[in-house]
Amino acid sequence: MTGESFPAIRTPDQRIRVFVSSTLRELADERRAVRAAIERMRLAPVMFELGARPHPPRELYRSYLSQSDVFVGIYGSSYGWVAPDEEISGLEDEYNLAPKTMPKLIYIKNADTRDERLADLIARIQADDTAAYLHFHSPEDLEDHVADDLAMLLAERFDQSQPPAAVTIAEASESLRARVPVPYTETIGRDGELAELRALLGSGDHRVVSLIGPGGIGKSRLAIEAAQANADLFPDGVFFVPLEGVLEANLLLPTIAYILGVRDTGGGTLEERIAGALGQRRVLLVLDNFEQLIDEAPVLVQLFTLAPRAVFLVTSRVVLRIRGEQVFDVDALSAPDEGAPATLDRALSSSACLLFAERAQAAKPGFELSAENAPDVIHICRRLDGLPLAIELAAAKLRILTAHDVAQRLDQSLPLLSTSARDLPERHRTMRSTIDWSVSLLSPEQRDMLDGLGVFAARFSLEAVEAIGEGRAWGDGAIETLAALIDASLVKQIDIAGRSAFSLLAIVREYAVERLEERGEAAEMRIAHGRYYLDLVRRIAPGLRGPRQADTVAELSLEVPNLRAAARHLVRAGLLDEAADFAWCLLPYWWISSLWAEVRLWMLELLAHDGPLDDRTRAIATFFTLWGEMWQRPSDQVVDGLGECVRLFAASGDRDAAAMAQAARATTRLQFPGLDPVAADAELTEAIATLNELGNGWGEALAEVGLGFLSFVRGSVGDARAHFDRSAEIADAEQDIFTRAVSGNNRARIFFMLGEVDTAEQEYFLTLDLSARLRFAEGAAYALEGMCAIAAVRGDAWRAGVFAAVTRTMRETTGIFDIEGFAIHVPPLAALRERDPDGVAGGERDGAEMTPADAIRLALPQADAPAREALQRW
Repeated sequence: MTGESFPAIRTPDQRIRVFVSSTLRELADERRAVRAAIERMRLAPVMFELGARPHPPRELYRSYLSQSDVFVGIYGSSYGWVAPDEEISGLEDEYNLAPKTMPKLIYIKNADTRDERLADLIARIQADDTAAYLHFHSPEDLEDHVADDLAMLLAERFDQSQPPAAVTIAEASESLRARVPVPYTETIGRDGELAELRALLGSGDHRVVSLIGPGGIGKSRLAIEAAQANADLFPDGVFFVPLEGVLEANLLLPTIAYILGVRDTGGGTLEERIAGALGQRRVLLVLDNFEQLIDEAPVLVQLFTLAPRAVFLVTSRVVLRIRGEQVFDVDALSAPDEGAPATLDRALSSSACLLFAERAQAAKPGFELSAENAPDVIHICRRLDGLPLAIELAAAKLRILTAHDVAQRLDQSLPLLSTSARDLPERHRTMRSTIDWSVSLLSPEQRDMLDGLGVFAARFSLEAVEAIGEGRAWGDGAIETLAALIDASLVKQIDIAGRSAFSLLAIVREYAVERLEERGEAAEMRIAHGRYYLDLVRRIAPGLRGPRQADTVAELSLEVPNLRAAARHLVRAGLLDEAADFAWCLLPYWWISSLWAEVRLWMLELLAHDGPLDDRTRAIATFFTLWGEMWQRPSDQVVDGLGECVRLFAASGDRDAAAMAQAARATTRLQFPGLDPVAADAELTEAIATLNELGNGWGEALAEVGLGFLSFVRGSVGDARAHFDRSAEIADAEQDIFTRAVSGNNRARIFFMLGEVDTAEQEYFLTLDLSARLRFAEGAAYALEGMCAIAAVRGDAWRAGVFAAVTRTMRETTGIFDIEGFAIHVPPLAALRERDPDGVAGGERDGAEMTPADAIRLALPQADAPAREALQRW
């Protein structure tokens, strides 16, 4: 290919998206072959997944294209269907819409006959110097061609993807800005605000900068742009904390902690660990949609007092009114003044009109501001008070209306609709009216679905939509109805980890929930939502134990906002048995992902319900409320409480859960200064026998680790090794990488103590790899401490210092539990520091700049593909 230069291609580990264009039924086998080729290259296929309609919504495949990096076209005999009111087929439209800078690989199937319009399209492609084309015979032939061509394309462009020499380790790690969303479209009319925000954020005088304004004004978008533009002011990181779906005040700190990588393993308070993680670091935390947590604003004062170099950029509809806050009012975009002539020049100098024009072009390619339409565009922007979201919704209607039609309809609807909520600010009433008007253009089934979608948090899948739609007017036509809402710009389609997902803008979700409440159907829909995710959890939770563990953890991580919402819906609907079962099914996930604090809140709320509780439900709720106490404040009360859990589980007939609770009870005893080794041994031995009998290898492996700890405390290193070996054998038999990482870290410690340093190193290589696949921070921290110990005894001061600095931070954020004497890295590091203080100090300085993912990459001689891919997301 020649012609325009293309942007640099990213490496496969960064999941390049490959858009596939073809007719659906005619080339079904070829599409499967191309998907296989793309996935062979560990890239992400982007294919239309809303059903085999001959002409998918134009906005939908435009959205797919906007998120893609490479265009693959497959052409056979058919030109494809031309929809009513369209002049070309979706096939040709997709090719036309692909950016000129996007690499295009075209594959033409040998055919005796071909539609004339397809022949014309192919001739045009052959004359296009930005596209490469090739003929093929069969799906197998095509699969090989696509894989080879993608490999060649990546190889040719790889050098362009290398960062400039000046890029630092922190910048290259993606840890600073990867957590900040990347806007899909250009931000218009905010240059002045961005300059002001840079001055505020960079001055060092303001600890909290609050972007204040009504819904739809563009606060979140401005915060994202400011975070992206000012990353250079915050060398230790920029973090985006979405609070839209966080409704319980007590979840503010756990949510901030999770984004920062501060894991809640039950040890230590979150305030202490967040403060320890931030320390003296110069970081920016963007807290988006703070208004529903406004009573928790004083928590920010506590945090910036403990972390004096951290700055908070907050978006909220109301002022926080806390010490250190600098309020920044976010204004609407400028529209030409009333009474001024509505000319093209005035439209072109108005940020509101330019936004309308840009979004209108997305809905109707070819739209341009002109002398003819400028008066209508100006009128629309004035009527909408320059509200960005209102303008975007109105511009989306140009797909079916003219600018003049939109202006007329706004005139007809706004005076009536804007009186429906007089207690709201004027701009917010206009926003509500604009959504009302957009919704008025929908069919009854489409309106009903939009209201129902309000129960979802963040994003959701088509399967979830279909499930909550059972028995509703739109239930049988979920695909078509959802596509119509996408066309109306009320629902957005996104691609997450190669899967199609959907979302509502926050203001639209709020609107939908209000309508559900008004109709008296909110409780019903929330129960439907909770039961769908309970069914989902019951279906996939077995994968949390065994060979599918890493995939299941990744799948659940995509659903965390809806898991939170489902638990809340079940508890508040009084479906307490279902809520407890939901929590218990996900026990391994809460552990791996360090989400204990959230589960504890739901279970405390469950226990606060009036009326009797089922034995098993009470046992589950009590177990989760005691988990943190078990690690932070072990006591006779915790031992007694877990003993009650054992009794209640047994009374309910759940021997498996009773054995798990008994093992937890024994683990609590291990932390007492006056250990009762006989009681702990008896409880663990009995638990292991029961778990083995029931085939619960996951629990048995962890209980064996408990016996290993007990043996070590009693002074028998040999017995400890035998128990850790047994735990590893069980984990290997179960193909359970979480328990294998836990047992492996403890085995490696024993190997090191016995002087088997090379054997310990090989074991740590394995546990680091497994922990990376799961993003299991606690497991990675133990393994890196082991690598620190190994580097220290070998005299490698720099590596020892690096791992010491990284794991010191990880201990602060993870709350690592150690029985006395088992932190093996401490003595050899201290000895090496005596011999080579400068070398260790140099490593510690460099390690302080590294993320856990950086340290794992340094420690592993070569990570396998799943671990490398997981480290990209760490």
